[in-house]
Amino acid sequence: MKKLCHYISEYMGILVLAVAVLALVFPGALQQVPTKVINYLLGVVMFGMGLTLNLVDFKIVFSRPKDVIIGCLAQFTIMPLLAWGLARLFQLDEALALGVVLVGCCPGGTASNVITYLAKGDLALSVGMTGVSTLLAPFMTPLLTWALAGKSVNVDVVGMLLSILWVVILPIVVGLTVKAIWPKFTERATDYLPAFSSVAIALIVAIIIAANSDKLLAGGLIIVLVVMLHNVCGLSLGYLIGRHLGLSEPKKRAISIEVGMQNSGLASSLATIHFATYPLATIPGAIFSVWHNLSGAAVAFLYRKKDSDKPQKP
Repeated sequence: MKKLCHYISEYMGILVLAVAVLALVFPGALQQVPTKVINYLLGVVMFGMGLTLNLVDFKIVFSRPKDVIIGCLAQFTIMPLLAWGLARLFQLDEALALGVVLVGCCPGGTASNVITYLAKGDLALSVGMTGVSTLLAPFMTPLLTWALAGKSVNVDVVGMLLSILWVVILPIVVGLTVKAIWPKFTERATDYLPAFSSVAIALIVAIIIAANSDKLLAGGLIIVLVVMLHNVCGLSLGYLIGRHLGLSEPKKRAISIEVGMQNSGLASSLATIHFATYPLATIPGAIFSVWHNLSGAAVAFLYRKKDSDKPQKP
């Protein structure tokens, strides 16, 4: 069983890609699944992460706020400016450009915590960055969208706060509590958690693709290329900033993944609610939701491979 779980987590990228193709070719099988199931899946995965954490992890984050501040500054500068620059470079029409900018101006997504966990990054820093960027989003997302796209949006402040509490904070707290009460059980369970997280991400990707299959097929190759470049450049620049500042490898990975992976579900939701006259504005968020999970799986694999290639200390 442990060997099977090892293969599942090791080849997560292949698993996610295979599931993505199947969901795109046969979307009907999953289109009846409500998209709110994604929140539940992420919540369960975050509970599993809570089983691997200690309270001291969060003490380090709050005792060194510099790392969180660096990450959030990178989050709300790199991705919005990249989005604006790519939209101008590829001369996207107004609706698609608006959708790309909206994705760039959103906070980090909760899936980034899962990928950071799988990539053996600083999970506590990742969770801290997700929480802080989400709390800042009610102010930063409308301001940046207005500044870069000339549009104003209304962000559901209460809804976002409840989302981060229910999907991220609460499951982790429950996981920490369970670990404190049943430490032997959690020690045995940690052998299977990476595989469990990989399967959960594959299901999330499948649900997103099935729900947005028509939009994905109608989006065209140009917008797919723009979304891919947006994500890959964000991942790369986030890592380079960490390296330039002399941060540890786990922190560099966390910042890289937090910067590169956006809450694209929020972007699609905002586009649907606030920009109904620009229906194509929802497409970049839908494509990003698929792509950043695929690229995240690949990044997690590469980081783990980097660790396994290092010579072992005697």
